[in-house]
Amino acid sequence: MSGTREVVLAIDQGTTGTTALLLDHEVRVVAAHNVEFPNHYPEPGHVEHDTDEIWASVEAAVRGALERAGEGVRVVAVGITNQRETSLFWDRATGRPIHRALVWQDRRTADRCAELKAAGHEELVRARTGLVLDPYFSGTKAAWLLDHVPGARARAEAGELAFGTIDTWLAWKLCGAHATDPSNASRTLMFDIHRLAWDDELLDLLGVPAAVLPRVADNAEVLGHTRGLGFLPDGIPVAGMAGDQQAALFGQACFAEGMAKCTYGTGAFVLLNTGATPVASHAGLLTTVGWRLDGRVTYALEGSAFIAGAAVQWLRDGLGIIGSAAEVEALARQVPDSGGVVFVPALAGLGAPHWRPEARGLLAGITGGTTRAHVARAVLEGVALQVGDILRAMAEDAGRPLAELRVDGGAARNDLLMQFQADVLGVGCVRPRVLETTALGAAFLAGLGAGFWDSPDAIARAWSEDRRFDPAMPAERVEAHLAAWRAAVAKA
Repeated sequence: MSGTREVVLAIDQGTTGTTALLLDHEVRVVAAHNVEFPNHYPEPGHVEHDTDEIWASVEAAVRGALERAGEGVRVVAVGITNQRETSLFWDRATGRPIHRALVWQDRRTADRCAELKAAGHEELVRARTGLVLDPYFSGTKAAWLLDHVPGARARAEAGELAFGTIDTWLAWKLCGAHATDPSNASRTLMFDIHRLAWDDELLDLLGVPAAVLPRVADNAEVLGHTRGLGFLPDGIPVAGMAGDQQAALFGQACFAEGMAKCTYGTGAFVLLNTGATPVASHAGLLTTVGWRLDGRVTYALEGSAFIAGAAVQWLRDGLGIIGSAAEVEALARQVPDSGGVVFVPALAGLGAPHWRPEARGLLAGITGGTTRAHVARAVLEGVALQVGDILRAMAEDAGRPLAELRVDGGAARNDLLMQFQADVLGVGCVRPRVLETTALGAAFLAGLGAGFWDSPDAIARAWSEDRRFDPAMPAERVEAHLAAWRAAVAKA
């Protein structure tokens, strides 16, 4: 057919919405469409998703992207990226979930995690999985569902139920495959990241039968072909999959050992490629699988700051000192510096490398001369300073200095924040032309899996820089910022 444009479809299934993105062979975004869906909070600390609402958002996002692309576009592969750790069981015969999905933010298994810690199991879990015992991860969520949905455990042991994170469930819906990938499996507390296999000892510890678990495929591999969907033709290969943060690392073309990215969303997620070797952290970071291609594994270190863009939302919704998030940069630029004000963004505790859930946000150094512009600037600086802590811990764990940081996510559009980030890190921050790097990563993996691109090198060549921010602040000023930050964190 003349004039047909071949594209890869990425389905980026997130916590508050789904984005469908179409990417052509030259790595140009042809069209994208986002559809939001609700979170459900049945009681304090419980966060759930209705999978019918997720699926409706997937269908609407894909339809919307295809409509925007117009005539003459042919989808040659589908890639999936997902909010990690969100978990569910469904009936293998009917495909119906037995309960709403438990979202990564859900804290209902905190007591179970505390019991496992008290019984001395944390060291085994960390050694095998690279993770800490926390309700964030999927394993205790799976056990909770088996114990609290009537009849679920007996049905699971009889092989009637399938378990999965959202990537697995979407693969099932799209092409009938019960499969996950190593990046998502490595976030479950049930997967040995050294042997790259489900771990029987951990399954026994958590009380999850092996019969419910998906096959662990490579990140770029044809899992099956679309069928009976209505919004996509039959026969398209579902050919790539990765958890959202690993997909962003791949989408940033961080293929070489020592390359790192930070995604500035609600929180800030930092990943460092550590190559073929899993690096055990001594600084409170997580060791995780980046991806596995053609059987070869790439590992990563991960650190998360709970609050990044959410701090700007707090300025808007909590304090009312800006009308929209986009105004924060212009307000902060009204002053040459923060006037000695330091903000610690511990609005939901401090994440890596501090891991102090009881810590609270702090504004220090306020005087009679402090204005809302100083506060706005301090908030942006606080976001960058906490990311700096994570990256310094990573460099220490990895035993090598950081060469540069690739940045993405909504707040990466903020030039003031990016320049200050480069200054306090002492390395360049590079912003790509396409900021939707999570969807980009899923598209890249699917394109590799389906032979649309022949190697990651083709993707690395196509990745392009929008702007580079190099350190420009004098060393003594950087040191003063860091000293003030450390003092404020100690108080928080």
